[in-house]
Amino acid sequence: MTPETNRDQPFIAVSGLGKDYGQGETLVHALKDVSFTLEKGAFAVILGASGAGKTTLLNLLGGMDRATNGSYLFDGKDVATFKDKELELFRRKDIGFVFQFYNLMENLTAYENVALAASIVDSPLDPAQVLRDVGLEARAKNFPSQLSGGEQQRVSIARAIVKNPKLLLCDEPTGALDSKTGLSILRLLYDLSGKTGTTVVIVTHNQALSKAATRLIRIGDGTILEDLSFPRMDNLDDIEW
Repeated sequence: MTPETNRDQPFIAVSGLGKDYGQGETLVHALKDVSFTLEKGAFAVILGASGAGKTTLLNLLGGMDRATNGSYLFDGKDVATFKDKELELFRRKDIGFVFQFYNLMENLTAYENVALAASIVDSPLDPAQVLRDVGLEARAKNFPSQLSGGEQQRVSIARAIVKNPKLLLCDEPTGALDSKTGLSILRLLYDLSGKTGTTVVIVTHNQALSKAATRLIRIGDGTILEDLSFPRMDNLDDIEW
């Protein structure tokens, strides 16, 4: 892939973002002066080793933690200045989360897990249609314990998508999956960003995921090491996992 030089007006603008933990001799700078922009509909991969700061950054983007300093503009609003109630509404209405280990409600069926997420937002998508979109229409009445790892991850993705979020955040979404299932999940997320304009951000240590990125941000020791833009691919069939 050859990097692009032109970018659309940013939907997300992070400037001088920092996050510290502890104080005195135990002070840790988890993130230091992080700055980047993302356009709407981007398929962004934040790549880094364990401890690089990528999960800390994901938590800040999703409003699950507060920055120590810097600004985070999301659709023109500075999330870094949000009060607790504003952060709660931001997470509920604007953000979809996909976690590595699914976090499904074990006592609810696949459909009920997705419908529960739909019930907390103002303009959700149809749960049954979203399950069809992720290829799980026939498994809608199954409980998580009756689903494979790949199927559970698809429910997790459906639960995030049904909220109709502006930003979909994924923490190692293929980390617990085999290569075939992992590639199918990658395809699903990639198609989502292309068809709906949802901005997708994936944090991972898996180099294979970076091959599909329209934005690739490498992070290490809490700072950005590399920031590249790429043209969107027609399909992902040529990606080697």
